Amino acid sequence: MQPSHIHWTEAGQNFSALWRSERGAAPPKRVVLADDTTTADDAYQLACEGTALLWRGDFHNARQLLQALARRIDRKPQRKQRAATGKKIDKAPVSAAEGFNLHRQAQAQRSRVLAMVLLPFNADYSIPLRRAPDARRACTEAWGPAVATDGASVSTMRDLLGMTSAHEWRKKGVEVPALGAAPNNRIHPHYGVFSPVRGEYVDLVAATPLPALPPAALALGETLVAFDIGTGTGVLSAVLARRKVNHVVATDQDPRALACARDNLAQLGVASQVTLLQTNLFPEGAASLVVCNPPWLPARPSSPIEYAVYDENSQMLLGFLNGLVAHLAPGGEGWLILSDLAEHLGLRSREELLTAFAKAGLQVLGRVDAKPLHPKASDSTDPLHAARAAEVTSLWRLGPIQ
Repeated sequence: MQPSHIHWTEAGQNFSALWRSERGAAPPKRVVLADDTTTADDAYQLACEGTALLWRGDFHNARQLLQALARRIDRKPQRKQRAATGKKIDKAPVSAAEGFNLHRQAQAQRSRVLAMVLLPFNADYSIPLRRAPDARRACTEAWGPAVATDGASVSTMRDLLGMTSAHEWRKKGVEVPALGAAPNNRIHPHYGVFSPVRGEYVDLVAATPLPALPPAALALGETLVAFDIGTGTGVLSAVLARRKVNHVVATDQDPRALACARDNLAQLGVASQVTLLQTNLFPEGAASLVVCNPPWLPARPSSPIEYAVYDENSQMLLGFLNGLVAHLAPGGEGWLILSDLAEHLGLRSREELLTAFAKAGLQVLGRVDAKPLHPKASDSTDPLHAARAAEVTSLWRLGPIQ
């Protein structure tokens, strides 16, 4: 794709700069300059109308403006208690699926408005604003090394905050108890790669007994081979390697994920046991264990980071199921790690999931469940609280129908 440019007028002259958007959004068509004199109300009206504000004032004031916009978006509208007749108006009930779709629409609109606050960047990723932080390292990790010929660029304040937050997570790392004792148990997620902050699915892979090799394979001196489909940070490959699986083939389509997994496996000391491969789903050959933790919700992602959460039309899930039998060694098992959140949201039924197993020639050998422990599961203010409170994450042990 050809890089996009954003255009604006300043001091009676026309300017342009390289446009950077992590979610692949087109550059705003209407751009006005904003600074410390711009009020939050004026900025909110412009942003809601689709006019972007290119900041020229103090950096910290830009952050405060973004927070003020968020408060205005999140402010709950006052409900009209009574109609002209004086009777109370009851809100029509919606299904779980309708509630989820309305929630996503609201979140998308919120993102669009907040993405209207823009920041300038020099060619070396420094920010030419008063009291601006040095975010060059975070920008390099997200955008790649600065190229002088690219010149100045413009991005959103939200993208910058996301990059700096990811940079801090990458430095600090996420402790994963299933990898053993601290300090040698941290995963360091890169920008754009989903962090393993929900530990229950990792614990399931760490605790479920590994499939036993058939006697014929043992007689030939063969060892267990595992495939990790969609490795992401490499956390499940690392868990399998720590469980003495000496040959793991980890696949992913995203170069960011493969670079992240490579770094994590190296710093954990298990890189020699894992082969990384850029491919869609399966590598060539067969394995005694094939593990996959696909995105859990069958909906369309709106940004690259959401590909770890949303699986449009269940493409990855069905691709894994339909290809599994052909990639299982005799006596092998496929481990599907999947939350039932989609079922509670009305996006996919349990019957549809079991039917997909059967159509793929698979039978259920067993299932291990875990309740999520993340904060949203107990947050009654979350719009999806009812579904999250009922959620269960399962490791489905699958094998060919005999």
